[in-house]
Amino acid sequence: MNIAFFLTPKNEVVCENQESTMRQVMEKMEHYGYTAIPIINREGKYVGTLTEGDLLWKLKNTESLGFKNTESIKVKEIKRRIVHKSVSITSNIESLISLAVSQNFVPVTDDNGTFIGIIKRSDIINYCFKEMEKRKELQLQQFAMYDEG
Repeated sequence: MNIAFFLTPKNEVVCENQESTMRQVMEKMEHYGYTAIPIINREGKYVGTLTEGDLLWKLKNTESLGFKNTESIKVKEIKRRIVHKSVSITSNIESLISLAVSQNFVPVTDDNGTFIGIIKRSDIINYCFKEMEKRKELQLQQFAMYDEG
């Protein structure tokens, strides 16, 4: 199976530029109810994922930083505690699933490293659940045919 099947394209993804401010990211995360968002650079390349935890640690560890002056901090200045890896659109499904185990979403890049979207873990799980249900139904049908015969 091609991982593009699961892709949520960039135009449907909430992401932020690394030149944006900490306040802009916090406002966007609050507005959409997200706990993490992908970060891209000016060239559109994926550079990492910023989490609520990263923002909280920056607030805690930066003396005199409060919500009111978060517009003075650029996203690129915020240390990310966890490296969220991306996959290439040409990656195999095993590579995708190995990352989705520990990431709520997996950023996807093209062959040039340009961010093209994300794959949500929930989409993978929903697909697997539906496939399991289909197989279960097929087994029940086969059992009923065997039982009738």
